[in-house]
Amino acid sequence: MKNNQYSQSKILLISFSIVLLMTGCGSIQIGRDFDVKAFESMAKVDETTNEQVRKVLGEPKSSGISINGNGERLVEWVYFYGAGQVSKMDEASLKILQVRFDKNGKLRSYSWSNSDK
Repeated sequence: MKNNQYSQSKILLISFSIVLLMTGCGSIQIGRDFDVKAFESMAKVDETTNEQVRKVLGEPKSSGISINGNGERLVEWVYFYGAGQVSKMDEASLKILQVRFDKNGKLRSYSWSNSDK
């Protein structure tokens, strides 16, 4: 079993390396672009629902659980988008939005960052 997992990992690594070599000068994009300003204009803590956020931003790229300072468990949605040239990844742009909801689906907090120069 371990050898099979090792072989699969090795094949995946080799495949990824070949893709990177083939796109050496090409551009790469991850995630789906989203409008932070549209989100911020409608986001109201303890009022905005997860369905309202979904209507503005679409489905999150990932989700999980976040624990706030007082131990409350929050559902966290993550939206991200990155784009740039493979050969110049240090110049790539990346933006991330993390949105947290309480057990009733109401917005509790959010944070975002943007690496645009």
